[in-house]
Amino acid sequence: MGSGEGVVALFTLSLLFVSYEVVDSAIGVNWGTLSFHKMRPSTVVDLLKANKITKVKLFDTNPDALRALMGTGIQVMVGIPNEMLSSFNSDLFVQQNLSRFIGKNGADIRYVAVGNEPFLTGYGGQFQNLVVPAMVNLQQSLVKANLANYVKLVVPCNADAYEANVPSQGTFRPELTQIMTQLVSFLNSNGSPFVVNIYPFLSLYGNSDFPQDYAFFEGSSHPVPDGPNTYYNAFDGNFDTLVSALTKLGYGQMPIVIGEIGWPTDGAVGANLTAARVFNQGLISHVLSNKGTPLRPGSPPADVYLFGLLDEGAKSTLPGNFERHWGIFSFDGQAKYRLNLGLGNRGLKNAKDVAYLPSRWCVAHPARDMTLVGDHLRLACSEADCTTLNDGGSCSQLGEKDNISYAFNSYYQMQMQNEKSCDFDGLGMVTFLDPSVGDCRFLVGVTDKGLSSSAEAMARWSICHICIGVLIWTLTM
Repeated sequence: MGSGEGVVALFTLSLLFVSYEVVDSAIGVNWGTLSFHKMRPSTVVDLLKANKITKVKLFDTNPDALRALMGTGIQVMVGIPNEMLSSFNSDLFVQQNLSRFIGKNGADIRYVAVGNEPFLTGYGGQFQNLVVPAMVNLQQSLVKANLANYVKLVVPCNADAYEANVPSQGTFRPELTQIMTQLVSFLNSNGSPFVVNIYPFLSLYGNSDFPQDYAFFEGSSHPVPDGPNTYYNAFDGNFDTLVSALTKLGYGQMPIVIGEIGWPTDGAVGANLTAARVFNQGLISHVLSNKGTPLRPGSPPADVYLFGLLDEGAKSTLPGNFERHWGIFSFDGQAKYRLNLGLGNRGLKNAKDVAYLPSRWCVAHPARDMTLVGDHLRLACSEADCTTLNDGGSCSQLGEKDNISYAFNSYYQMQMQNEKSCDFDGLGMVTFLDPSVGDCRFLVGVTDKGLSSSAEAMARWSICHICIGVLIWTLTM
């Protein structure tokens, strides 16, 4: 059966009404792993448990992460990268990535994300015709494996999939109308929610005319009137634009899950600890109040996954240096600011038993002439993370020598403190005195020894393809 025939057959056989259970909103997190300094998966899972986080979203099917999540009761969303949609074997995928982990004392995998923002305008449509056929094949494989009633298929969409001047006019982009009609029919038939990623920070970052207070939840001096409704924050406006778009397709009551939302703490003007805390706390309070939005009063999103759990120092910086600083925790699981997730703890609890490298740092040699340091700085910062040194960053006010030391140390830690990596033709030296300055933290790396070779290969593959995707996205912004 061809993929088109499969879609028609599936829709024809799926005319039964699907009712959705109304549940309280839950706060989950995105666990991204594009980092030079990865904690052991078991340490990350202990961090989730300590903070009573019961829902986590992965961007792949990392076997080490899934093993660590087994027996915890934490509900998991796994992901299939866009580049796999055209070639993966659905039966094999279910067998290797779902069936072998699900079961008594297994991983509680509830969702499979088919692609990640595959309809992004920057991709030029290259993935959009692959999504529904892939979902149909996966659904059939889930049925064969007796998992179809337990594992649901979803497609995380970027908010650029829909558009409007005001929320009530929301529609999906014209070129997506047919595919979205098929997609939401599929989701409805199988009891799956619509998953969307919403980023008020990016609206503010990319538009100098965007009212700053409209990005937060404290009320705005620039509200958006829309008929009988008035919008005081970007989240509600964006959410209701999607509600309107779904309504126009006949699915106005479809549950909506927020797949990604958050605020970075570094790497740009406006990306700082205070703004991130105010945004995320405002979001959590808004969602858990069950107030809902003007078009869905009393009905907030089904789930909200904060982006992200940890900083990811290996992410591409093409969209901006802030890309490496979305975590509510630093790369080593230390809370960046006070945040009440509404899950029983008043604040965040830090990771324990983190496997740090020894307490030593690489700094600029105080007795050496740094005139010829330029090439070494370029090498260090082309491979390691120096984003906090740039304008708007937490280390942007350092003096020249401290700048050099920060770059040297970032490279040294990325190289797992290899002695030769602090040489820089005699310009560097190892110190046992913490060179951190004020709010600028000179890191000590961590180790995740014990990862399987397959997981490491998957991480390298993901970095390559995500960088390509971000480049395409950036060029169209």
